[in-house]
Amino acid sequence: MIKTRIGLLAFAFLIVQHVFAQSSKLKTANRNFENISYIEAIRNYEDFLRTAKKGTPEVKEALTKLAYSYRKVQDSRNAELTYAELINNYKEVESEIYLYYAQALANNGKYKESQKMYSRYGQEQTADMRGRKFTVAYMDNSRFFEDSATYKIDYLYALNSRQSDFSPMFYKNALLFVSAREEGGIIKRVFMQNQTPFLDLFVFPDTAQLRKDNQLMKKSGAGALSTSGNSITNLDKAEEEEKDEKPLTKVEQFSRTLNSKYHEGPATFFKDYKKIIFTSNNRSKGKNRVGSDGITKLKLYMATETNRGWGNIVDLPFNSNEYSCGHPALSPDNTKLYFVSDMPGGFGGTDIYVSEYSNGEWSSPVNLGREINTEGNEMFPFIDENGNMYFASDGHEGLGGLDIFFVELREGIPMSDIKNLGAPINSSKDDFGLITDASRSRGYFSSNRKRGYNDDNLYSFVHGCRQLNLMVYDADTKKPLENVDVRVLKNGLNKELIVTGPDGRINVCLEAGTDFEFKAMKEGYEANSITYGTFATSLKNKTAITMYLEKSKTPIIKGTIMAEVNQTPIQGATVTLQNEKDGSVQTVITGVDGRYEFQPKKGGDYTVTAIKDRYAVNTENIGEVKTGRKGTTKTLEQNLGMVGEGDIFKLENIYYNYGQFFIRPDAAKEIDTKLVPLLRKYPEMRIEIRSHTDSRSSDSFNMKLSENRARAVVDYLVSRGIKIDRIEAKGYGESELLNNCDNSMACTEAQHQANRRTEFKILSVSVSMNK
Repeated sequence: MIKTRIGLLAFAFLIVQHVFAQSSKLKTANRNFENISYIEAIRNYEDFLRTAKKGTPEVKEALTKLAYSYRKVQDSRNAELTYAELINNYKEVESEIYLYYAQALANNGKYKESQKMYSRYGQEQTADMRGRKFTVAYMDNSRFFEDSATYKIDYLYALNSRQSDFSPMFYKNALLFVSAREEGGIIKRVFMQNQTPFLDLFVFPDTAQLRKDNQLMKKSGAGALSTSGNSITNLDKAEEEEKDEKPLTKVEQFSRTLNSKYHEGPATFFKDYKKIIFTSNNRSKGKNRVGSDGITKLKLYMATETNRGWGNIVDLPFNSNEYSCGHPALSPDNTKLYFVSDMPGGFGGTDIYVSEYSNGEWSSPVNLGREINTEGNEMFPFIDENGNMYFASDGHEGLGGLDIFFVELREGIPMSDIKNLGAPINSSKDDFGLITDASRSRGYFSSNRKRGYNDDNLYSFVHGCRQLNLMVYDADTKKPLENVDVRVLKNGLNKELIVTGPDGRINVCLEAGTDFEFKAMKEGYEANSITYGTFATSLKNKTAITMYLEKSKTPIIKGTIMAEVNQTPIQGATVTLQNEKDGSVQTVITGVDGRYEFQPKKGGDYTVTAIKDRYAVNTENIGEVKTGRKGTTKTLEQNLGMVGEGDIFKLENIYYNYGQFFIRPDAAKEIDTKLVPLLRKYPEMRIEIRSHTDSRSSDSFNMKLSENRARAVVDYLVSRGIKIDRIEAKGYGESELLNNCDNSMACTEAQHQANRRTEFKILSVSVSMNK
C-alpha cells in the first residue's frame, strides 16, 4: 500500500512538472512574440504544441500567435496549415483569422480556396471592402494575366545576395538598393524579428554595366553567390567565353555616414542628386530611441552631399516617436514628397501620404485618400518622370501578398482608376519597390518569389507592347494621308501626339484594360476621332483600325503651353477654347508635350485659356474665326506662357554701380517692359524682389547694400502704380554668387558685375487658384 501511494505521488509530481514545463514554454513563446522575436516565438510555440492537449484555450492562443509569426517571417505555407488547423478545430475564431487564412492561401496560389475565406471574412466584417473585392476578383482572375506576354523578367544575379535585397532607386547612372548583406567585415547587430542583419544602403555604380554583368553571370550558370552578390561558380570559364566583357563590377556601400548599426532604406533623391531622403530607425547621437510602446519606429531623414560625402543629416518635421514614416518618393519637380506611415487617422495598416516642399519648408502631411489607401497596407511609392505613381498594396485586388499598382496623378490627385500591373510583374508572393522610366519600357523591382522564406530579391524587366496599327485615309480618294496629327488619349487624358508617315500609318502600344481615343487632325480636313478598348482583346495578335477624314473649310487652332521661366512644356494644364459669341467651349488637358489642338465648329471671336494649379491663369484672344463656305483652312497657332509660384526670373541689365543702389535708366527700362506689365496683367500676383551683390567689401556691408537695392526696385514699382502689399524686398548680399568670384578669387569687373543682379520670385498667383 505504501509503495502504491509513493507511486501515485511520483506520478502526480511528474504531471505537475509536465504542466509547469508546458506553461513555461508558452510563457517564453509569448514573451518572444511580444518582443517581436518571431523566429524564437515560432520555435517555442512549436515546442509547446507538440505535447499540449488539443482543444484547450492555451492551444488556441498558441496556434493564433504561431500563425501570425509565420505571416511576419513570410512563411505562407506554414501559415496556411496553422490557420487551417485553427478554423477546423475551433468553432469560434476572430474574424481576422479568415482574412489571414485567405491571404496565406492566395500567397500559395490557391485562389478558389482563398475566395471562400474572403467571402466568410466579408460576411463578418461588412465595412472592410477587402472581403467583397477579393471575393469578386477571384471569381475570374484572368485579368491579372492579360499583359503577361509583353514583359520579360530577369533575376539580377549581379546584385542579389544570400540576404534580403530590395527597393531599388535610380542614382545618377547607378542603382541604389537596400540590403541585409554583411559587407566589409563590419560586425552588425541582428534584427530580432527575423534574426537577419540590419539593413543598409548599397549601390551598383553603372546600370549599363549591370545588364552586361548580369548576362555574363546568366551565361556562366551562376551558382553560389557571395554576400556581395559577385562571386559565381564557373566564372573563369565565363570570362574566357566573353573576352570583350569588362570585369564584373562590385557592389559598394553607399555611404558609411548614412549607414549605421540599425536599419537604413529605402531612399529617394532630389533631381540634382545633391540631397537624399532616406528611411532609418529613430535615432539620436548614435542611440536607438523607442516610443511609449517600447518599439523603435522608422523616421525619414534628409542629408546633403558635401565635399566630404553625405552629411548635414536632419530628420523631417512630421516624424514622431509614436508612429513610423518611411519609403520616400519625390515628384519630378521636387515639390511633393510621398511617403508611407501608420500615423493615427489612416485607413489601414500603412497609408501613403504627401507633403509639399517649398522654400525649404515641409507642409503637414495629407493622406492620399480612399482612392489609394485601403484597410490593408500601401507601401513603397515611386513617382515616374510624368508625375504618376507606382505603389505596392495588399488591400487592392491582386495575386497575393503585396502587388504593384499604377495610378495617374495630377498635382498629387488620382486621375485614373488604380491598375494592377498583373503577371509577371506581380505574383502570388510579395512584389514591391518598382522603379521605371516614363513609358514603363524598362525598370527594376523587388520580389520574394524566387526563394520565398525571408528572401527578397531584385529583378529587372523589359516591357514590350501589343501593337495597334492605325491607318488614316482621305474619305473621297481613299488614299493614305501624310502628316496627320493623331493625338492619343488614354482614359480621357492627352498622351502622345503621333504624325502619320507617307503610308498614312501610325503604330501605338496598347495596354490591357484601358480605353483609348484617337483624334486625327489635318489642315483642310474635318477632325475625326475613334475610341478603342482593350478589355476583351487578345494580346498575341496585332490589330489594325482605319480612320477616314472629310475635306473641310474649318481651321485648326493649336499651340503649346509652356513655362515662362524655362520654356519647357507644361503637363496637366486645362486648356479651354471659348466662342465669345455663344459661350460654347471645348476643353483638353495637356500631356507631357504641353500641346493642345482644337477645331471650332462655329464662326466667331475665340479666346484660349490655360489653367493649372499654382500657375497664373493666362487668356489670349485669337480673334475672329470663320467657318463654312467663307472659311479658311489655315492653321492658327497660339502658344501660351504660364508663370507659377516659385518661379524665379532674372531682370536683365538691372546692374548697379559699385557700392550704389539707385535705379539706373537702363534698369528702369527693363522694369517697365518686363515686370510692370506682368504685375498689371495678374493683379493678384505677389512677388519677392531679390537683390544680390558681388563679393567685394564685407559680408555685412553687402547684405545691407543688397537690401537697399531691393527696396529701391520696390519703390520704383510703387511709383508705377503697383500696390506695396504685393511686393516683398529681400537682400541676399554675396550669399548666392553665380560664379566662383568670392573673396579668394581674382576676377574681372565683368565677372563681378554678373553677380550684382536683381531677380524676382513669384510668391503667389490668383487667389482663386490657391484654395
